[in-house]
Amino acid sequence: MVFQRVIAILILCIPGALGVYGWTWMRNVFFDYMAGKGFDWLSFLGGLTLFLLGLAFLGGFIYHRDAKRNKIQPKLRRKKE
Repeated sequence: MVFQRVIAILILCIPGALGVYGWTWMRNVFFDYMAGKGFDWLSFLGGLTLFLLGLAFLGGFIYHRDAKRNKIQPKLRRKKE
């Protein structure tokens, strides 16, 4: 039981860490641009991709968990046919 919880926390921490790393990468590109260096689009888009993927994974996890527990708004629930 404890081992499963540790694995679950690791599964959630890895996308979160990737999102934080992407945010840091974008920030560094922006600060380098403000310091007079050129704007590195490839690094910025890579950081944006990491940030959005991490955010989407965590947001999807929270949405799925809340949907299982019936804690989301009625307009967001799937309609049963």
